[in-house]
Amino acid sequence: MRDQEHKEHQGHQDHVQHGEAAERREHVEHGKAPMSRQEHHAHMEADFRRRFWVALALTVPILLLSPLIQAWLGIEDVITFPGDIYVLWGLSTAVYLYGGFPFLRGLIEEVRTRNPGMMTLIGLAITVAYVYSSAVVFGLPGDVFFWELATLVVVMLLGHWIEMRSVRGAASALEQLVKLLPSEAHKLTSDGNMEDIPVDELVRGDRVVVKPGEKIPVDGEVVDGETSVNEAMLTGESIPVSKRSGETVIGGSVNGEGSITVEVRKTGEESYLSQIATMVREAQESKSRTQDIANRAAFWLVIIALVAGALTISLWLGLIGETFVFSLERMVTVMVISCPHALGLAVPLVVAVSTSISAGQGLLIRDRNSFERARGIQAIIFDKTGTLTEGRFGVTDIFTFDGRLNESELLKYAASVENYSEHPIAKGIVGAAGDRFPASDFKAIPGKGAEASVNGSLVRVVSPGFLRERGIEFDQSRVEGVAAQGKTVIYVMVDDRLEGAIALADIIRPESKEAIARLKAMGIRCMMLTGDNRQVAKWVADEIGLDEYFAEVLPDKKAEKVKEVQARGLIVAMTGDGVNDAPALAQADIGIAIGAGTEVAAATADIILVRSNPIDAVAIIGLSRATYRKMLQNLGWATGYNLFAIPLAAGAAYGAGIILSPAAGAALMSASTVIVAINARFLKVKR
Repeated sequence: MRDQEHKEHQGHQDHVQHGEAAERREHVEHGKAPMSRQEHHAHMEADFRRRFWVALALTVPILLLSPLIQAWLGIEDVITFPGDIYVLWGLSTAVYLYGGFPFLRGLIEEVRTRNPGMMTLIGLAITVAYVYSSAVVFGLPGDVFFWELATLVVVMLLGHWIEMRSVRGAASALEQLVKLLPSEAHKLTSDGNMEDIPVDELVRGDRVVVKPGEKIPVDGEVVDGETSVNEAMLTGESIPVSKRSGETVIGGSVNGEGSITVEVRKTGEESYLSQIATMVREAQESKSRTQDIANRAAFWLVIIALVAGALTISLWLGLIGETFVFSLERMVTVMVISCPHALGLAVPLVVAVSTSISAGQGLLIRDRNSFERARGIQAIIFDKTGTLTEGRFGVTDIFTFDGRLNESELLKYAASVENYSEHPIAKGIVGAAGDRFPASDFKAIPGKGAEASVNGSLVRVVSPGFLRERGIEFDQSRVEGVAAQGKTVIYVMVDDRLEGAIALADIIRPESKEAIARLKAMGIRCMMLTGDNRQVAKWVADEIGLDEYFAEVLPDKKAEKVKEVQARGLIVAMTGDGVNDAPALAQADIGIAIGAGTEVAAATADIILVRSNPIDAVAIIGLSRATYRKMLQNLGWATGYNLFAIPLAAGAAYGAGIILSPAAGAALMSASTVIVAINARFLKVKR
């Protein structure tokens, strides 16, 4: 299905590709290295911007010197001097040659490749206006339309400048991946000392020390020490993973409370982050392009304008026998009234308005074509951690044993110990308790928990593994239910007595359930993709009403899951916030990043939700649908009015005494532009 879409829509970027080829040839011919695609888009954006401002500056005096505009403003006796028509011609020539150059070059390329489109119509329109008006300046009876030429060039340059701004940006994703790694590492020398060296100087077999709280610089194996490692930004797993000698660690993950020594196993392109970067690049390059709707309309307008113009001058001059000047005026009127002012603004103006509105609402559109495709989303896949959930632990259940402590006291004892720890579970307990007892002599139990002296008693907050090691038995039936849901259960001991248990889980965002319900009401299947275990995934899915979920998915398999859903024939959106989501975001038809996540996720995505609110995914789809409706309305007017205006311009009602002069045709065309602009302003976003 996507292959067919690609073939049908390939024409959209033809004039951009022709421009790319020409710019790159010129770049090489001047002895410079070939530009990358990113550099080329930046170059084209700057070129359109520069030509726009120059053309706009020249258009002001052109308007003031144009006889028709002077008559409309009533200043024909105010701004006049000998030779003013030649000054007008000189300024217009500059606009035609400098401002119109990209369109004239595009016209030549489209004619050369026998693929007429928007550039053909624009180039033809400004050329007819320029040649005819120049002929009038130098003796041909009639009116000059240099103002029409200048305003057309300005509007088209503005539209293409907006387009180029939407094209750039994807390449920055790969740069953000590199930034996740620290720049230096603590390398152990042969004599047992440490020296700080750049990470890129490490080779396989080197050993590095990673201190508590530091990022792990390379992929490797722990050879000494014990700790817990937060891999959430890389694997999507919300719970820190215990690491001891013989276990592997991933570069970019964050070390917990213990100091470890890691032996380097992978560097450079072999590293995990490099592999992720490769997947992002491949997915971005394979993403199909979507043709701008206006380009299809322009193709038919080209055919209509060319045929109508040729028929008009032929009929009036050949069959009816009118004068050449009269026949030429009819043809010029047809060409002027077919000028794509409204057509050129129909899509870019709606996109500009929607982008402005959405930005004010925290919905950032990075890729126009993907945003337009969002109206057709049939399935949306959410990452769990940080997207549907808050990415932090919260207390969900408290169990007391033997009745010596109540729930509030048990939580308070646990918080008194965990107050000295930076572990995510500890923060969840402290945040839930609020109040605490004074504590002293805090000590971490690597990979197992922590202990401290609280109210004269030794209080331990430990994992199930600690109890198993000590052979401590208890009635597990009370905690089996929450454990089966994948929640994390920790135990509280006071003076070696097991007093109770506390269950924690990644907190589900309060907006998630509403967002899923609204998406399902729109006919969109809602799914979840997570590296967490199946029990956690099922609990979250049941809580918020998802249609499907994929659990225990490794980062390098997430893009494959997206492909599987696409293989069902569905248009798929992916929403996530982590590095591990980047390939899936790039693979999806539409990538939506939660703005509070990593920069690489935002750089890879087509749309960014600044508020980190799943409901905004509903808003962006609704805005896309509303934007598309506005585009169709504008395109309907921008092209539809030609069905009536072109025959009138050609003189179809001449027998009834109705005939449009070139000036009247230009006025009618301008009115259509105003209608398109006003209609675009009525676009609104609904939450």
